[in-house]
Amino acid sequence: MLNLKAKKIDLQAGECVVILNRKDAEKLGLRSQSRIKVRKDDRDLTALVEISGSLVEEGEIGLLEKVYEQLEAEEDKGISIIPTGRPESIDHIREKLEGEELSEHAVREIIDDIVERRLSDIELSAYVSGVYSQGMNLTETKYLTQAMIDTGDTIEFDKHPVFDHHSIGGVPGNKITLLIVPIVAAAGLMIPKTSSRAISSAGGTADTFEVLANVSLSNHQIKDIAEEVGGTIAWGGAVNLAPGDDLIIRVEYPLRIDPYPQVIASVLSKKKAAGAEYLVMDIPVGPNTKVENMDLGRQYARDFVSLGEEIGIQVRCAMSYGGQPVGTGVGPAVEAKEALEALEGKESTSSSLIEKSTSLAGMILEQGGIQEGKKEAKKLIESGEALDKMKQIIDRQGGDPEVTSEDVQIGKYSEKIRAKEEGYVGRINNHEIVRVVRTAGAPHQKKAGLILNKKKGDKVDEDEVLYIIYSDHKNNLEDAVKMANHVQPISIEGMILETHPDFQTV
Repeated sequence: MLNLKAKKIDLQAGECVVILNRKDAEKLGLRSQSRIKVRKDDRDLTALVEISGSLVEEGEIGLLEKVYEQLEAEEDKGISIIPTGRPESIDHIREKLEGEELSEHAVREIIDDIVERRLSDIELSAYVSGVYSQGMNLTETKYLTQAMIDTGDTIEFDKHPVFDHHSIGGVPGNKITLLIVPIVAAAGLMIPKTSSRAISSAGGTADTFEVLANVSLSNHQIKDIAEEVGGTIAWGGAVNLAPGDDLIIRVEYPLRIDPYPQVIASVLSKKKAAGAEYLVMDIPVGPNTKVENMDLGRQYARDFVSLGEEIGIQVRCAMSYGGQPVGTGVGPAVEAKEALEALEGKESTSSSLIEKSTSLAGMILEQGGIQEGKKEAKKLIESGEALDKMKQIIDRQGGDPEVTSEDVQIGKYSEKIRAKEEGYVGRINNHEIVRVVRTAGAPHQKKAGLILNKKKGDKVDEDEVLYIIYSDHKNNLEDAVKMANHVQPISIEGMILETHPDFQTV
């Protein structure tokens, strides 16, 4: 063991990293990427070592921001370090890379080491790659789900039953949670919805609802608000539910892979930890989504239902149309605005948004014993009861309960993208729509977004507006327009696709 003085290093990193002077490292026989136990008073964590001859003096330990905060360290105050061994889970990761089936013990070791940050990003990436390339059977996936639940907090509700819904994503503009939660709560059921921020999309549900209210709620706040008004829309990252999932997602993103077993375990572990007893899953199917065909969608549905039953959640799945954005808005502020317009009963509301939201909300209502759920869901919008419930939720989460769709501000700079020829909208590329909106600044700049003027199958005249890009910054808008002109996310087609034989002049 060695006692050193803490020095804060103003550098963020995904891993828990400390920096030692070369002489101190030599005393303990440590090399770059060695593991050590770092301790201050009764707090300790496992960290990776990097070595420098100049960043820290002999007798000092450089603590990157994450380590400094977790230890509640203080400048020049004592920190103890103890060399520690290689995690057992590395052997299990290699087993998975070689195609072996993992035991419950092996899966538990891997998740424990992920949560305790004993694995480097390289080792964690190897785990994700192994699951992606070799897969997991349903038994392994069950072990994975349970381990992710057990290594985090859980919310225990006094009221029951507890309902929830989730979409596996891949479709831009999917702001349906902002309709489903108030509809279900207005019907007298309890739906404490925890949602994610954007990873690769133009805006997660948490990003969108944050335009209207605070989403960083504690477990206690989620419980109290849900039991009082019937629903919440909270950011799952603010609470310690299945924390291993967030660490795994962090390395999945740059790899651009989303292993099938991890998707199932991610959803069900977080829902179980959040107290869900009944769950409706939305599985969008279509080009440029996570689920590109119905066969894969049915496989997801079977496994969600089967594994949900194993861990005590009654799951119903709906495969929805994912060939284009839901509604017309993409981006946090424009989606929040559109959701409020739908709840306010505005005639301009997209029929696809109402149809999808009421269909899924209706499935939840039927799980709760309410007959003709979709019809009842529509009634709750038409009567204004869903809007009233949304105002209650906004109020309890620290927002303005009197907010209207007209109050929601979107980017002050905009550019209309026009059709270069007449015809019909033949294809909308979800992936390219997201690229354009992210280039405009979303999701971090919440007012950045895109509003579709035309959707698939619509007639288009030459020079007619296809969509409008919004941003709060001119430079971002210019970059987004360049991106849009390059990738052309909307294709215009004529009624004649091809002719046989080709016409040739004499």
